[in-house]
Amino acid sequence: MIRAAVLGSPISHSLSPALHNRAYEFLGIPGRYTAGELTPESALAFFQKARFEEWTGFSLTMPLKEAIFDLPFQSNFEIDPITLAMRSANTLLKVDEIFQATSTDRSGFIRLFAGIEKRRVAIIGGGGTARAALSALDGTVESIDFLLRTPNRSSLLSQIATKSAVNFYTMDHSLRGYDLVISTVPSGAGDAIAQSLDFRIPVLCEVLYNPYPTPLLAKSQSLGSQTVDGMDLLVEQAMDQISLFSGMKFDLDEMRNVLQKIGRSLLH
Repeated sequence: MIRAAVLGSPISHSLSPALHNRAYEFLGIPGRYTAGELTPESALAFFQKARFEEWTGFSLTMPLKEAIFDLPFQSNFEIDPITLAMRSANTLLKVDEIFQATSTDRSGFIRLFAGIEKRRVAIIGGGGTARAALSALDGTVESIDFLLRTPNRSSLLSQIATKSAVNFYTMDHSLRGYDLVISTVPSGAGDAIAQSLDFRIPVLCEVLYNPYPTPLLAKSQSLGSQTVDGMDLLVEQAMDQISLFSGMKFDLDEMRNVLQKIGRSLLH
């Protein structure tokens, strides 16, 4: 039986339990997926204990996606090379007493961006989700521009990109001329951009689904942009976690329809 949970802080808004439990029901397998409030300060003690408990795995949300890399994980965690380079993990699969860490944010982004024209790309923010987007896009475009609130993110971002050039700007940098803009900043951090936006961005990706819609997503939709929203990303990354936790392969289109239906019924 699958026993899994999403961990982070705050966590009460998470729709992951609804998606994962619906997936287990759809697949006809026993499983229980819950949500747990967990801060970086209590993470080490939690995972040391969880190693010896009957867990299948965990989904990580903020701030744990990044904070987990500050734990003394050498003997308890195995991290795949791409995830280690990103220093952002959203998935832990427990194998015996070891947690295998990876990023299904990255694989979800790869599918979401596969059919989108992207000659010029801008990413707003430089945190864990932004780094997953960068890794997913690396090599598919000549260069990627970042709008950062703080410049200290630039060094790690430059190391992640091995095929595409990266450029850094402040948050007031114009978004005019970009084919794809990806907002990865927390709630409220992109509101000033939304207020000043007066032109159509061909494709706007907003990773948040709480609140829904964000001011930036709503403004972009009103201007005629094609939009990819936080529920789209939540579903894509969840499908890969469900496959990892269950050990099953399934039709992605079929599962996507199932999860989108329940996810969007819960948005508010």
